[in-house]
Amino acid sequence: MTGHHFAIFDTAIGRCGIVWGERGITSVQLPMGNEKMTRTRLQQRHDDLIETPPPAKIQTAIEGIVELLEGKPNDLADIELDLDGVPEFNRGVYDIARTIPPGKTLTYGDIAKQLGGVELSRDVGQALGRNPCPIVVPCHRVLAAGNKPDAGDRRRAGELHAEPVRLSDPYRPLKSGFRFSLKASTPSRRSSVGTMRL
Repeated sequence: MTGHHFAIFDTAIGRCGIVWGERGITSVQLPMGNEKMTRTRLQQRHDDLIETPPPAKIQTAIEGIVELLEGKPNDLADIELDLDGVPEFNRGVYDIARTIPPGKTLTYGDIAKQLGGVELSRDVGQALGRNPCPIVVPCHRVLAAGNKPDAGDRRRAGELHAEPVRLSDPYRPLKSGFRFSLKASTPSRRSSVGTMRL
């Protein structure tokens, strides 16, 4: 990979990283404990990176990510991604995940059905585990069977804090669009910064 640039930026959960090329954002890195670790992770995932002040489009994307992580409603749908190096199936998973609004959830099975059948649920989970652009592609809004967080979901919940949703009443995709039927729940007492709709 050549001709790619990156920047490190502050958010409510720590310093994140973002990588972009001529056609859009290729990667978002969540905090890795400290900034040095975050930078190291970016270098491991990308061969040639140049740290550069973000151009206007990328700065707008960064501001949207920052807003979302502060708990402000922002679905980040306008952010342009460059996922040309990502398998087609994974891109399909990410496209569907990006339609999930803040505060709502789908299951692996819900997405699998839209891509061909519930038997693809495991593949959906694997694709989300390889998500190169967390937050922008909101893998934390996709749950395992029974609407229960798996180990990855619990880890992401720890990083991103609880979303105010009732997991027992997920919305279901319809042919004409999505029906959003989730209701806000009581904020978790364990969250030190309040409940966020991520």
